Amino acid sequence: MAEIRASTVLPARRTDIELQTADGLKLVGELAVPEDRPPVATLVCLHPLPTAEGMMDSHVLRKASYRLPALAGLAVLRFNTRGTSSDRGTSEGEFGEGEAERYDVAAALEWAEYHDLPRTWLLGWSFGTELALRWGRDPLVEGAILLSPPLHRATDADLDAWAEFGRPLVALVPERDDYLRPPEARERFKRVTQAEVVGVDGAKHLWVGEPYVRIVLNEIVKHVAPEAYPLPTEVL
Repeated sequence: MAEIRASTVLPARRTDIELQTADGLKLVGELAVPEDRPPVATLVCLHPLPTAEGMMDSHVLRKASYRLPALAGLAVLRFNTRGTSSDRGTSEGEFGEGEAERYDVAAALEWAEYHDLPRTWLLGWSFGTELALRWGRDPLVEGAILLSPPLHRATDADLDAWAEFGRPLVALVPERDDYLRPPEARERFKRVTQAEVVGVDGAKHLWVGEPYVRIVLNEIVKHVAPEAYPLPTEVL
């Protein structure tokens, strides 16, 4: 047995993809699926703020794609929103302050639907949580998991709309977050009766450190693929 470490990359089928937005842009991305079986569910990843170095390779999203296809049977779709660059390349367009990105979210969901990916969940991190709350209320979406939600661009009206949408909402809130900490988060998310707020002791906004990454990935799996929970810490 070998311990799963921060740099561990487990087997999966990984394919470069391109998304086409309704306003005419091409976005670059990657789909990772289990190597030897159909996926049981799908994560559409929405990355942190691109003007603060957020991208599809932001470490928690990258580690989800490295581990969860093999460990939990998940499909993991990551992409760069408009104007965002990573090793995969640069998506066309310019940063849209979270407004024009509505087309990016829609393009990712359309791609998932067209390619028959099952049981789509949104996984948003920081800025990506704002995109999920504002533009992710699509019939295809089974629920959303929010990492470090700042609730800055997303307003109480967006929370009320998600409450009406009725799909599960899980917010993982670091104890030492720079923007929104667990007590305030619990108060803000009271508007969403189906929301679950999980405070994570010791964690910070960027989830640096393997122990925090494991907490995040386990919470994702607990809700999206509970049969695979808890995740192993070692592999053959």
